[in-house]
Amino acid sequence: MRIRHKPWAKPELESCPFYISDPKQNKGNWAAVFDNQKPIRLELGCGKGGFIAQEAPANPDYNYIAIDIKNEMLVLAKRNLENAFKEKNMSMEQVRIFIANLMQFSDYFSTSDKIDRIYINFCNPWPKAKHKKRRLTHIRQLIQYKEVLDGEIWFKTDDDELFEESLIYFKETGFNIITQTKDLHNFSEIKSFETEHEKMFDEMGKTIKFLIAKPNKS
Repeated sequence: MRIRHKPWAKPELESCPFYISDPKQNKGNWAAVFDNQKPIRLELGCGKGGFIAQEAPANPDYNYIAIDIKNEMLVLAKRNLENAFKEKNMSMEQVRIFIANLMQFSDYFSTSDKIDRIYINFCNPWPKAKHKKRRLTHIRQLIQYKEVLDGEIWFKTDDDELFEESLIYFKETGFNIITQTKDLHNFSEIKSFETEHEKMFDEMGKTIKFLIAKPNKS
């Protein structure tokens, strides 16, 4: 889907106190950005922020970083976050957002950052064979995440092929899949906030595929 250019998006982000304009400068030092010792969680490809705007204020004992590739999407996440925290009368000190091409994930995070959890929600399935390496769950991406991950990856999708092939990617990269289901909404063991896409797919009758994977450090 082509996203219409919004000339006001970048200036609005740059005036936002929790927006990071040059995230590469913080590689290896994200704990200092938050100035606390709370564990850090990431959402990769946060879109309009429907998930992170629920997840972050509900979990004040964690720091959150939401990342997207487009100013036009991230500015909407910024607004949704502001509204969610304002509604709960909470400070936004635990949240940061920035623009990044996640293919170069390792340019932004290092082993000393010790990420507690990574959320990948309804990423582009890139169904064509020549494009599959762009998937956020592709082997070359998982290798980068594994370097910094001190916890788990939570992955959701509606796409059957992406899910099945991602199971292979995780196993080939040395992850242990500790939870998986092909029908998340009938899987009571896991409670997770819904994204905009999740609600849409649910209304269309599509089942939501979900897994939790943890790197094998041995």
